Amino acid sequence: MKILFVSIPALHTVRWIENLKEAGHDIYWFNVLGNEELLQKSYIKQITNWKYRKIPHFKGEHYLRKQYPNLYEKIQSNLEVTANEKLEQLIKEVKPDLVHSFEMHTGSYAILKTMLKFPHLKWLYSCWGSDFYKYENSETHIKKIKKVLNRIDYLHTDCLRDYNLAIKYGFKGEFSGVIPGGGGFMLKENQKHLLPIENRRIILVKGYQHHVGRGLQIIKAFEKVLTLIHNYDVIVFGAHLEVTNYIEKNKLPFKYFGRHDLEHNEILELMGKSLIYVGNSTSDGIPNTLLEAIIMGAFPIQSNPGNVTAEIITEGENGFLIEDPNDIDAISKLILKAIDSSKLLQNAFEINQNIAKERLDYAVNHQKIVALYQQIAKDL
Repeated sequence: MKILFVSIPALHTVRWIENLKEAGHDIYWFNVLGNEELLQKSYIKQITNWKYRKIPHFKGEHYLRKQYPNLYEKIQSNLEVTANEKLEQLIKEVKPDLVHSFEMHTGSYAILKTMLKFPHLKWLYSCWGSDFYKYENSETHIKKIKKVLNRIDYLHTDCLRDYNLAIKYGFKGEFSGVIPGGGGFMLKENQKHLLPIENRRIILVKGYQHHVGRGLQIIKAFEKVLTLIHNYDVIVFGAHLEVTNYIEKNKLPFKYFGRHDLEHNEILELMGKSLIYVGNSTSDGIPNTLLEAIIMGAFPIQSNPGNVTAEIITEGENGFLIEDPNDIDAISKLILKAIDSSKLLQNAFEINQNIAKERLDYAVNHQKIVALYQQIAKDL
Protein backbone atom coordinates (compact mmCIF):
# COMPACT_ATOMS: atom_id res chain seq x y z
CA MET A 1 0.00 0.00 0.00
CA LYS A 2 0.82 3.66 -0.18
CA ILE A 3 0.51 4.80 3.43
CA LEU A 4 0.42 8.47 4.37
CA PHE A 5 1.20 8.95 8.07
CA VAL A 6 0.06 12.19 9.69
CA SER A 7 1.40 13.33 13.07
CA ILE A 8 3.51 15.71 15.04
CA PRO A 9 7.23 14.81 15.08
CA ALA A 10 7.40 12.34 17.98
CA LEU A 11 9.45 9.34 19.10
CA HIS A 12 6.29 7.20 19.27
CA THR A 13 5.66 7.85 15.57
CA VAL A 14 9.23 6.89 14.63
CA ARG A 15 9.07 3.69 16.64
CA TRP A 16 5.71 2.72 15.16
CA ILE A 17 6.73 3.32 11.54
CA GLU A 18 9.98 1.38 12.09
CA ASN A 19 7.81 -1.76 12.21
CA LEU A 20 6.99 -1.31 8.52
CA LYS A 21 10.54 -0.73 7.28
CA GLU A 22 10.72 -4.16 5.63
CA ALA A 23 6.98 -4.66 4.99
CA GLY A 24 7.03 -3.49 1.37
CA HIS A 25 4.75 -0.47 1.74
CA ASP A 26 5.38 2.91 0.16
CA ILE A 27 5.65 5.16 3.22
CA TYR A 28 5.01 8.90 3.42
CA TRP A 29 4.97 11.09 6.52
CA PHE A 30 3.21 14.45 6.70
CA ASN A 31 4.32 16.69 9.57
CA VAL A 32 1.01 18.25 10.53
CA LEU A 33 2.85 21.07 12.32
CA GLY A 34 5.05 22.13 9.42
CA ASN A 35 8.82 22.05 9.43
CA GLU A 36 10.70 19.53 11.58
CA GLU A 37 11.81 16.22 10.03
CA LEU A 38 11.14 12.82 11.59
CA LEU A 39 14.83 12.00 12.10
CA GLN A 40 16.82 10.80 9.08
CA LYS A 41 14.86 7.88 7.69
CA SER A 42 15.65 7.27 4.02
CA TYR A 43 12.75 4.85 3.53
CA ILE A 44 10.21 7.53 4.56
CA LYS A 45 9.21 10.26 2.11
CA GLN A 46 8.80 13.23 4.44
CA ILE A 47 6.53 16.19 3.76
CA THR A 48 7.83 19.13 5.79
CA ASN A 49 8.47 22.86 5.24
CA TRP A 50 5.02 23.22 3.70
CA LYS A 51 3.55 25.92 5.92
CA TYR A 52 3.65 29.52 4.75
CA ARG A 53 1.68 32.70 5.32
CA LYS A 54 -0.85 34.11 2.87
CA ILE A 55 -0.79 37.48 4.63
CA PRO A 56 1.67 38.90 7.22
CA HIS A 57 1.00 38.40 10.92
CA PHE A 58 -1.28 41.09 12.33
CA LYS A 59 -1.45 42.70 15.76
CA GLY A 60 -3.62 40.67 18.14
CA GLU A 61 -3.42 37.44 16.13
CA HIS A 62 -1.74 35.47 18.93
CA TYR A 63 -4.37 36.67 21.41
CA LEU A 64 -7.16 35.73 19.00
CA ARG A 65 -5.73 32.23 18.51
CA LYS A 66 -5.41 31.62 22.26
CA GLN A 67 -8.62 33.24 23.52
CA TYR A 68 -11.00 32.49 20.62
CA PRO A 69 -9.70 29.27 19.02
CA ASN A 70 -12.98 28.42 17.26
CA LEU A 71 -13.14 31.81 15.59
CA TYR A 72 -9.45 31.64 14.67
CA GLU A 73 -9.98 28.20 13.12
CA LYS A 74 -12.68 29.65 10.85
CA ILE A 75 -10.39 32.36 9.48
CA GLN A 76 -7.10 30.43 9.57
CA SER A 77 -7.23 29.40 5.90
CA ASN A 78 -7.29 33.10 4.97
CA LEU A 79 -4.08 33.69 6.94
CA GLU A 80 -1.89 30.70 6.11
CA VAL A 81 -1.78 27.35 4.37
CA THR A 82 -3.54 24.87 6.66
CA ALA A 83 -2.96 21.17 7.24
CA ASN A 84 -6.30 20.48 5.55
CA GLU A 85 -5.22 22.33 2.41
CA LYS A 86 -1.83 20.63 2.26
CA LEU A 87 -3.32 17.19 2.89
CA GLU A 88 -5.82 17.64 0.06
CA GLN A 89 -2.95 18.47 -2.26
CA LEU A 90 -1.00 15.41 -1.08
CA ILE A 91 -3.95 13.08 -1.53
CA LYS A 92 -4.34 14.22 -5.12
CA GLU A 93 -0.61 13.91 -5.83
CA VAL A 94 0.34 10.79 -3.86
CA LYS A 95 -3.00 8.95 -4.14
CA PRO A 96 -2.50 7.02 -0.85
CA ASP A 97 -4.41 3.83 -0.08
CA LEU A 98 -4.47 4.66 3.62
CA VAL A 99 -4.11 7.74 5.82
CA HIS A 100 -2.90 6.93 9.34
CA SER A 101 -3.11 9.78 11.86
CA PHE A 102 -1.63 9.70 15.36
CA GLU A 103 -3.29 11.56 18.25
CA MET A 104 -6.66 13.29 18.11
CA HIS A 105 -6.30 16.98 18.95
CA THR A 106 -3.33 17.93 16.75
CA GLY A 107 -3.01 15.08 14.29
CA SER A 108 -6.66 14.31 13.50
CA TYR A 109 -8.80 17.42 14.09
CA ALA A 110 -6.50 19.23 11.67
CA ILE A 111 -7.29 16.92 8.73
CA LEU A 112 -10.97 16.07 9.28
CA LYS A 113 -12.29 18.59 6.76
CA THR A 114 -10.19 17.06 4.00
CA MET A 115 -10.87 13.45 4.99
CA LEU A 116 -14.60 14.20 4.73
CA LYS A 117 -13.99 15.28 1.13
CA PHE A 118 -12.54 11.82 0.39
CA PRO A 119 -15.02 9.49 2.11
CA HIS A 120 -13.74 6.35 0.38
CA LEU A 121 -10.12 6.88 1.41
CA LYS A 122 -9.36 4.53 4.33
CA TRP A 123 -8.42 6.24 7.62
CA LEU A 124 -6.62 4.58 10.54
CA TYR A 125 -6.32 6.57 13.76
CA SER A 126 -4.02 5.81 16.71
CA CYS A 127 -5.36 7.06 20.04
CA TRP A 128 -2.75 8.53 22.38
CA GLY A 129 -2.81 9.17 26.14
CA SER A 130 -5.51 11.70 26.94
CA ASP A 131 -7.27 11.92 23.56
CA PHE A 132 -10.67 10.99 25.02
CA TYR A 133 -10.51 10.67 28.80
CA LYS A 134 -9.30 14.17 29.63
CA TYR A 135 -12.04 15.80 27.55
CA GLU A 136 -15.10 13.87 28.75
CA ASN A 137 -16.55 17.03 30.32
CA SER A 138 -15.84 19.31 27.35
CA GLU A 139 -18.84 19.61 25.02
CA THR A 140 -16.72 21.36 22.39
CA HIS A 141 -14.12 18.59 22.27
CA ILE A 142 -16.62 15.75 22.48
CA LYS A 143 -18.41 17.14 19.41
CA LYS A 144 -15.13 17.17 17.48
CA ILE A 145 -14.13 13.72 18.76
CA LYS A 146 -17.46 12.29 17.62
CA LYS A 147 -17.04 13.82 14.16
CA VAL A 148 -13.60 12.27 13.75
CA LEU A 149 -14.66 8.86 15.10
CA ASN A 150 -17.68 8.83 12.78
CA ARG A 151 -15.28 9.13 9.80
CA ILE A 152 -12.56 6.75 11.05
CA ASP A 153 -12.39 3.31 9.41
CA TYR A 154 -9.82 1.69 11.72
CA LEU A 155 -8.89 2.38 15.34
CA HIS A 156 -5.78 1.51 17.35
CA THR A 157 -5.56 2.18 21.11
CA ASP A 158 -3.01 1.40 23.81
CA CYS A 159 -5.72 0.41 26.32
CA LEU A 160 -9.22 -1.07 26.45
CA ARG A 161 -10.55 2.00 28.28
CA ASP A 162 -10.11 4.15 25.18
CA TYR A 163 -11.67 1.55 22.87
CA ASN A 164 -14.75 1.55 25.14
CA LEU A 165 -14.81 5.37 25.09
CA ALA A 166 -14.53 5.36 21.30
CA ILE A 167 -17.56 3.08 21.09
CA LYS A 168 -19.40 5.41 23.48
CA TYR A 169 -18.64 8.35 21.17
CA GLY A 170 -19.84 6.64 18.02
CA PHE A 171 -16.97 4.67 16.50
CA LYS A 172 -18.34 1.90 14.27
CA GLY A 173 -15.24 0.83 12.33
CA GLU A 174 -12.71 -1.96 12.81
CA PHE A 175 -10.69 -2.19 16.04
CA SER A 176 -7.08 -3.34 15.70
CA GLY A 177 -6.79 -4.43 19.33
CA VAL A 178 -4.58 -3.06 22.09
CA ILE A 179 -0.98 -2.38 21.04
CA PRO A 180 1.52 -0.18 22.92
CA GLY A 181 1.67 3.29 21.39
CA GLY A 182 5.34 3.00 20.49
CA GLY A 183 4.91 -0.49 19.09
CA GLY A 184 6.85 -2.50 21.68
CA PHE A 185 10.31 -2.63 23.25
CA MET A 186 13.62 -4.30 22.39
CA LEU A 187 13.83 -6.45 25.52
CA LYS A 188 17.20 -8.11 24.94
CA GLU A 189 18.85 -4.82 24.08
CA ASN A 190 17.44 -3.02 27.13
CA GLN A 191 17.50 -5.74 29.74
CA LYS A 192 21.28 -6.06 29.68
CA HIS A 193 21.14 -3.01 31.97
CA LEU A 194 19.06 -4.76 34.66
CA LEU A 195 20.55 -4.81 38.16
CA PRO A 196 19.45 -7.52 40.60
CA ILE A 197 16.67 -6.26 42.90
CA GLU A 198 18.85 -6.56 46.01
CA ASN A 199 21.42 -4.17 44.48
CA ARG A 200 18.98 -1.38 43.68
CA ARG A 201 18.86 1.74 45.88
CA ILE A 202 17.25 4.28 43.52
CA ILE A 203 13.65 5.47 43.64
CA LEU A 204 12.89 7.08 40.27
CA VAL A 205 10.24 9.78 39.86
CA LYS A 206 8.69 11.24 36.71
CA GLY A 207 8.74 14.98 37.30
CA TYR A 208 6.05 16.21 34.92
CA GLN A 209 3.99 19.05 36.39
CA HIS A 210 1.57 20.50 33.84
CA HIS A 211 -2.06 20.27 32.73
CA VAL A 212 -2.20 16.56 33.67
CA GLY A 213 1.19 15.77 35.26
CA ARG A 214 1.32 15.69 39.06
CA GLY A 215 5.00 15.15 39.78
CA LEU A 216 5.02 17.81 42.50
CA GLN A 217 2.57 15.76 44.56
CA ILE A 218 5.06 12.87 44.45
CA ILE A 219 7.88 15.14 45.64
CA LYS A 220 5.71 16.38 48.52
CA ALA A 221 4.88 12.76 49.39
CA PHE A 222 8.58 11.96 49.67
CA GLU A 223 9.15 15.11 51.70
CA LYS A 224 6.71 13.82 54.34
CA VAL A 225 8.74 10.62 54.85
CA LEU A 226 12.30 11.93 54.40
CA THR A 227 13.67 10.32 57.56
CA LEU A 228 12.30 6.92 56.50
CA ILE A 229 13.84 6.87 53.02
CA HIS A 230 17.35 8.14 53.84
CA ASN A 231 18.88 4.85 52.63
CA TYR A 232 17.59 5.47 49.09
CA ASP A 233 18.55 7.88 46.32
CA VAL A 234 15.53 9.75 44.98
CA ILE A 235 16.10 10.78 41.36
CA VAL A 236 13.62 12.90 39.41
CA PHE A 237 13.70 12.93 35.60
CA GLY A 238 11.78 15.00 33.05
CA ALA A 239 11.26 17.61 35.77
CA HIS A 240 9.33 20.76 34.98
CA LEU A 241 10.50 24.05 36.51
CA GLU A 242 7.85 24.03 39.25
CA VAL A 243 9.25 20.72 40.48
CA THR A 244 12.92 21.70 40.38
CA ASN A 245 12.17 25.03 42.06
CA TYR A 246 10.35 23.24 44.89
CA ILE A 247 13.24 20.82 45.42
CA GLU A 248 15.75 23.67 45.58
CA LYS A 249 13.62 25.98 47.74
CA ASN A 250 13.03 23.26 50.31
CA LYS A 251 16.62 21.95 50.12
CA LEU A 252 15.41 18.40 49.47
CA PRO A 253 18.21 15.82 49.01
CA PHE A 254 16.93 14.70 45.61
CA LYS A 255 18.85 14.62 42.37
CA TYR A 256 16.91 15.92 39.38
CA PHE A 257 17.12 16.17 35.61
CA GLY A 258 15.13 18.69 33.58
CA ARG A 259 12.80 17.93 30.70
CA HIS A 260 15.54 17.46 28.09
CA ASP A 261 18.59 16.65 30.21
CA LEU A 262 18.57 12.88 29.60
CA GLU A 263 18.49 10.86 26.39
CA HIS A 264 15.85 8.14 26.17
CA ASN A 265 18.43 5.36 26.58
CA GLU A 266 19.82 7.09 29.70
CA ILE A 267 16.34 7.03 31.28
CA LEU A 268 16.03 3.31 30.51
CA GLU A 269 19.42 2.64 32.11
CA LEU A 270 18.30 4.55 35.21
CA MET A 271 15.16 2.42 35.36
CA GLY A 272 17.30 -0.70 35.21
CA LYS A 273 19.02 0.47 38.41
CA SER A 274 15.84 1.63 40.18
CA LEU A 275 14.02 -0.31 42.86
CA ILE A 276 10.80 1.72 42.53
CA TYR A 277 9.34 3.94 39.83
CA VAL A 278 6.62 6.51 40.60
CA GLY A 279 4.48 8.26 37.95
CA ASN A 280 1.44 10.41 38.63
CA SER A 281 -1.08 12.22 36.44
CA THR A 282 -4.76 13.11 36.28
CA SER A 283 -5.17 11.80 32.73
CA ASP A 284 -3.28 9.39 30.48
CA GLY A 285 -3.54 6.18 28.53
CA ILE A 286 -1.08 3.44 29.45
CA PRO A 287 2.03 5.62 30.03
CA ASN A 288 5.04 4.53 27.98
CA THR A 289 7.30 5.36 30.93
CA LEU A 290 5.28 2.93 33.05
CA LEU A 291 5.78 0.19 30.46
CA GLU A 292 9.49 1.01 30.33
CA ALA A 293 9.72 0.78 34.12
CA ILE A 294 8.05 -2.63 33.94
CA ILE A 295 10.48 -4.02 31.35
CA MET A 296 13.45 -2.59 33.29
CA GLY A 297 12.37 -4.26 36.53
CA ALA A 298 11.44 -1.23 38.64
CA PHE A 299 8.44 -1.72 40.92
CA PRO A 300 5.74 0.63 39.53
CA ILE A 301 3.60 2.98 41.60
CA GLN A 302 1.34 4.70 39.07
CA SER A 303 -1.81 6.80 38.92
CA ASN A 304 -4.90 5.07 37.55
CA PRO A 305 -7.09 7.58 35.61
CA GLY A 306 -10.24 5.96 34.34
CA ASN A 307 -9.00 2.61 35.73
CA VAL A 308 -6.55 2.41 32.82
CA THR A 309 -3.37 1.44 34.70
CA ALA A 310 -5.27 -1.46 36.28
CA GLU A 311 -5.21 -3.05 32.81
CA ILE A 312 -1.54 -3.88 33.37
CA ILE A 313 -0.99 -3.49 37.14
CA THR A 314 -2.82 -5.74 39.57
CA GLU A 315 -2.87 -3.86 42.86
CA GLY A 316 -0.51 -5.39 45.40
CA GLU A 317 0.85 -8.02 42.98
CA ASN A 318 3.03 -6.34 40.37
CA GLY A 319 2.68 -2.72 41.47
CA PHE A 320 0.60 -0.18 43.39
CA LEU A 321 -2.13 2.08 42.02
CA ILE A 322 -2.49 5.73 42.97
CA GLU A 323 -6.24 6.26 42.99
CA ASP A 324 -6.17 9.99 43.78
CA PRO A 325 -3.22 11.78 42.12
CA ASN A 326 -3.58 14.72 44.53
CA ASP A 327 -3.61 12.67 47.75
CA ILE A 328 -0.09 13.24 49.07
CA ASP A 329 -0.65 11.18 52.25
CA ALA A 330 -1.85 8.14 50.29
CA ILE A 331 1.14 8.36 47.93
CA SER A 332 3.51 8.53 50.94
CA LYS A 333 1.96 5.37 52.39
CA LEU A 334 2.35 3.50 49.10
CA ILE A 335 6.04 4.46 48.90
CA LEU A 336 6.71 3.24 52.44
CA LYS A 337 4.68 0.08 51.87
CA ALA A 338 6.77 -0.74 48.81
CA ILE A 339 10.08 -0.11 50.60
CA ASP A 340 9.00 -2.40 53.46
CA SER A 341 7.92 -5.27 51.16
CA SER A 342 11.09 -6.89 49.82
CA LYS A 343 9.35 -10.17 49.00
CA LEU A 344 6.61 -8.30 47.11
CA LEU A 345 9.22 -6.40 45.10
CA GLN A 346 10.95 -9.64 44.08
CA ASN A 347 7.67 -11.34 43.14
CA ALA A 348 6.56 -8.26 41.19
CA PHE A 349 9.86 -8.29 39.29
CA GLU A 350 9.18 -11.86 38.11
CA ILE A 351 5.56 -11.09 37.17
CA ASN A 352 6.54 -7.97 35.25
CA GLN A 353 9.31 -9.75 33.36
CA ASN A 354 6.69 -12.21 32.13
CA ILE A 355 4.35 -9.36 31.16
CA ALA A 356 7.23 -7.77 29.26
CA LYS A 357 7.86 -10.95 27.26
CA GLU A 358 4.20 -11.71 26.57
CA ARG A 359 2.76 -8.24 25.93
CA LEU A 360 5.49 -5.62 25.51
CA ASP A 361 8.25 -7.28 23.48
CA TYR A 362 8.99 -5.66 20.12
CA ALA A 363 8.80 -8.98 18.25
CA VAL A 364 5.30 -9.74 19.57
CA ASN A 365 3.92 -6.30 18.74
CA HIS A 366 5.80 -6.07 15.45
CA GLN A 367 3.80 -9.07 14.22
CA LYS A 368 0.54 -7.44 15.32
CA ILE A 369 1.38 -4.18 13.55
CA VAL A 370 2.43 -5.81 10.29
CA ALA A 371 -0.72 -7.98 10.38
CA LEU A 372 -2.88 -4.87 10.95
CA TYR A 373 -1.74 -3.29 7.68
CA GLN A 374 -1.97 -6.62 5.85
CA GLN A 375 -5.61 -6.86 6.87
CA ILE A 376 -6.30 -3.30 5.71
CA ALA A 377 -4.64 -4.10 2.36
CA LYS A 378 -7.00 -7.08 1.98
CA ASP A 379 -9.99 -4.83 2.71
CA LEU A 380 -9.15 -2.39 -0.08
